[in-house]
Amino acid sequence: MSPSPWFEHTIRVRYQETDRMGVVYHTNYLNWFEIGRTELIRSLGMPYSRIEEDGLLLPLIDAHMQFKLPAKYDDLISIRTRMEQFTHVRLHFESEIRRDGELLVSGSTKHVWVNRDWKPARIDKKAPELYALLLKQFENENPENYIS
Repeated sequence: MSPSPWFEHTIRVRYQETDRMGVVYHTNYLNWFEIGRTELIRSLGMPYSRIEEDGLLLPLIDAHMQFKLPAKYDDLISIRTRMEQFTHVRLHFESEIRRDGELLVSGSTKHVWVNRDWKPARIDKKAPELYALLLKQFENENPENYIS
């Protein structure tokens, strides 16, 4: 299965996200990756809050980041996110942080679907509507916030 198209969400770097060196503190990039994931899923028609209300959780099990250039206060940045791999119990995202098209940070996160008892949960059984939305995304349906 090929990766899904890139979803793009834009934010402005806030002062509180920077450190004494005048650049974005590194952990904020992981926060932005999460914003990208949740907004991507929301764009498919399923807010993350509803997923949790339905008893599904998507904890992080692995994260990687590669830094090219720093973002700075007041930069307008694009968070680009796509699903790299998708199974009944796992979801792997790729993320990029860009400023004016220039790559600043790239990375990936891996997640597993679990129930409220932290037991593995198959989303095709527990949340068939969500499963269908994610599967459709891999079929390269391109809503307006997506980049081919």
